[in-house]
Amino acid sequence: MPVTPRRLALGMSLWIPNLFSGIRVKRFAPDWTSATVELHVNVFTRNYVKTAFGGSMSAMTDPYFFMLVMHQIGRDYIVWDTRGEIEFVKPGRGVLTAQFAVPPEKTAELRERARGGAKVLEWFETEITDRDGDVVARVRREVYVREKQRVSSAGAAR
Repeated sequence: MPVTPRRLALGMSLWIPNLFSGIRVKRFAPDWTSATVELHVNVFTRNYVKTAFGGSMSAMTDPYFFMLVMHQIGRDYIVWDTRGEIEFVKPGRGVLTAQFAVPPEKTAELRERARGGAKVLEWFETEITDRDGDVVARVRREVYVREKQRVSSAGAAR
């Protein structure tokens, strides 16, 4: 069965680390340009002072930029999530939301920069917000992109 945005959102929501961490993938856009993820702060996802655990907020933002790039850029490229940074702005309570967006123009730029096997590192940013729309955290994720080496019929990589 091919991976569709709907199937991936459901699968990621049911994936054990997300399921038990209160993380729900609400949607991937049909063209793989955006995703929406929620974190339900509860007894398992809160810290000592009953606000969102920083590790839960990190987990809710971990793979989505790299997944959006990977699905847009195609199989001829290697795409990895390499590192992340979080700035905690205010305590998070209730349901927290993160929106991820990678426009097609950005993917085309990454494809061009990575052509020929060049290593490309690109930072993407998003905010985690609460139900009132207040920013709880600012998140940056670095994505690695490189064109795969192709093997010619003679066996040599080119």
